Amino acid sequence: MHTQTSFQLNLKNGVINMTETYDITIIGGGPVGMFAAFYAGMRNAKTHLVESLADLGGQVNALYPEKTILDVAGYPAIQGRDLITAQRQQLAQFPLTIQTGTPVTNLQRIVEGFAITTPKGITHSKTVIVAVGNGAFAPRPLNVPNVDDFIARGQVSYSVPDKEQFRGQRVLVAGGGDSAIDQALMLESVAESVTLLHRRNTFRGLEHMVDVLHQSSVTVKTPYLIRNLAPTADGAVDVTIKTVGADTEEHVIVDKLLISYGFTSDYHVIEGWDLAFERDRRLIAVDSTMMTSVPGVFAIGDGATYTGKQPLIATGYGEAPIAVHQIMAAYFPDKRGPIHSTSLREG
Repeated sequence: MHTQTSFQLNLKNGVINMTETYDITIIGGGPVGMFAAFYAGMRNAKTHLVESLADLGGQVNALYPEKTILDVAGYPAIQGRDLITAQRQQLAQFPLTIQTGTPVTNLQRIVEGFAITTPKGITHSKTVIVAVGNGAFAPRPLNVPNVDDFIARGQVSYSVPDKEQFRGQRVLVAGGGDSAIDQALMLESVAESVTLLHRRNTFRGLEHMVDVLHQSSVTVKTPYLIRNLAPTADGAVDVTIKTVGADTEEHVIVDKLLISYGFTSDYHVIEGWDLAFERDRRLIAVDSTMMTSVPGVFAIGDGATYTGKQPLIATGYGEAPIAVHQIMAAYFPDKRGPIHSTSLREG
């Protein structure tokens, strides 16, 4: 299955004939994949960016457009949607080939490098950078009876596409990680009140943000679990919460409940490719140059791992130029590499 073969394009059933061979194909159009495409453009690499979602931006754009991001150098704080808008403007500087709404169904080694198969056709690429994050994602659900009824009424949600929907509302956020803390603090400015509920006494968020949380007007309730949801006579939500390790229960009346338990990841797309990567706890293992166990294929962002890896956007941004630089040095040695960042647009 992993043998090197010659390659013929399939033109049947209206499949697009895409005969160009790219220097670099980047699979995944989240913030890290977008930055990799930008940096590849800076190196004058012929670049193809493929994203399975309808728009670029990954989880930041699809789930957290209102979230304030704090770990991007040069920005004290920036909203998710503004970050993605800025990155789109970066990409517009170069003649890149960008496809959205295009899942990669197979990745094969061929004589020319690699064949990338999508529902829209098959392309060639000399090298590949995998930047798929955590793969296809779905929110971890709240497992209580009749939760779907409240979701249908818009009273229970798993993301904040528009924080104005929470204006003047009594909001309960459930979760204990960075996202839960960020969302609670984000909604503090528009909601009538915000309560953050967590099943442990300690939070898993960054220490500074936990300090900000405790200094805010957000009501913190720990350690509690949600046991039941019921409608009130005036159309609000009666949330029954239980103390962890005890039988005591309380009722919290809110207008909206935001569940922030994290996401489950689905790697079935990668696992269906004709290339097998060395994995570490389901993530793609890479070396110090971001190369995978398959020569010519590199991985960056949350889907890649190595000793000491921190799963941050800032980390992924740093990995992108490492991968691109290694590709240009190893596979395109005739192209002059930059001495420092300011030389990228000179000469």
